[in-house]
Amino acid sequence: MIPFLLALAPLVPLQQAATHAHALHVARLLDVESGKILTNATVLVQGERIIAVNPKEIPAGTEVLELGDRTLLPGLIDCHTHLTSDLLGEWVTREVHETAADEALRGAMYARITLLAGFTTVRDVGSGGFADVALMKAIDAGWIPGPRMFPAGHAIGITGGHADTTGYAPGILERGPAQGIADGVDQVIEAVRQQVKHGAKVIKTCATAGVLSFEGPVGAQQYSDEELVALVTEAHRHGLKVAAHAHGTEGIKAAVRAGVDSIEHGSMLDDEAIALMKQHGTFLVPTDYLTERMDMNALPAPIRKKAEYVLPLAQASHAKAIAAGVKIAFGTDAAVYPHGENAHEFETLVHRGMKPLDAIRSATLNACELLGVSDRGSISAGKLADLVAVPGNPLDDVRVLQHVEFVMKGGVVVKGP
Repeated sequence: MIPFLLALAPLVPLQQAATHAHALHVARLLDVESGKILTNATVLVQGERIIAVNPKEIPAGTEVLELGDRTLLPGLIDCHTHLTSDLLGEWVTREVHETAADEALRGAMYARITLLAGFTTVRDVGSGGFADVALMKAIDAGWIPGPRMFPAGHAIGITGGHADTTGYAPGILERGPAQGIADGVDQVIEAVRQQVKHGAKVIKTCATAGVLSFEGPVGAQQYSDEELVALVTEAHRHGLKVAAHAHGTEGIKAAVRAGVDSIEHGSMLDDEAIALMKQHGTFLVPTDYLTERMDMNALPAPIRKKAEYVLPLAQASHAKAIAAGVKIAFGTDAAVYPHGENAHEFETLVHRGMKPLDAIRSATLNACELLGVSDRGSISAGKLADLVAVPGNPLDDVRVLQHVEFVMKGGVVVKGP
């Protein structure tokens, strides 16, 4: 067997990858749609697409990659990342001494780390100065390695709320709809249009107060019902889905009634909120691993107090939602803890009551449904050749997903033989 090289393989220009053919042979292949493990499987890849699974013959000139005693899965999808951010150093005051260029360069580093961890697609839910859009464009152009991205641009929220920057003297970092800070129906609509104009592929709003900010009670509803309806209506008019940061119960309900596509975090769910989410088909993106992993010592005292209050509530809410059958899409809030640890989310989802297969589906089939894409998320003919391989069988031990040993994105091997 060809030895594995765990460093990033040299970038292959997209035009060269377009005609290259691979045959991947592996001991096990997980069919996420049927839930079955196929043994002694071969996947034929031409250019950026899967051509066949277990073809009768391999065309002459095809490069055969022997993946050995591993399990092949679709490339993983994280629906809640912040690639341009982290909680290192003076992160609290970073906004006043950095630019969008700094964010984008930091994002380039973390995009590579995320791709090597097996995540070939991410929904990136908020950064400054459209650094996430620039990062997406650089990745798509082949300038830097990274996952396929659905960037949000600026998160949209109220003045002084979770999407805003508070605590500085008047005149410092005062922002408006172009930067996502909007009050009233007219400004909310303008804020959505500004994000769309500059390249957002999803709209992120803050329906409630948050943890990593200095505004008031962590669960308080911030946008009115009318503002939320206006935001969702405008986003959907442009064909974009809406992700709503929401910790508190009433804000969650208001966002679901307004028609958001996903609730991010969902820390304080009651029976009515769960029933509403099921009725509307709203996804929950739990970001559960952070409830165990967040470095409390990196948090200023007021923020730490909020975190210590809300995180245990979140764990209980996620378990309740999973037991009730709320649709779950995989998301991590990577940046709140180190990028590259994204796959630890699978283990915590299992701890909250999901079966390993369902946890994996949350990062494949379910994530595709939330993103509104059908060209990835399973290993079948016609899909993008976004593939990962792990040691062992993830249906027996989901923790093996923390040890991705092979990554292919669009037919190009970025980690492996």
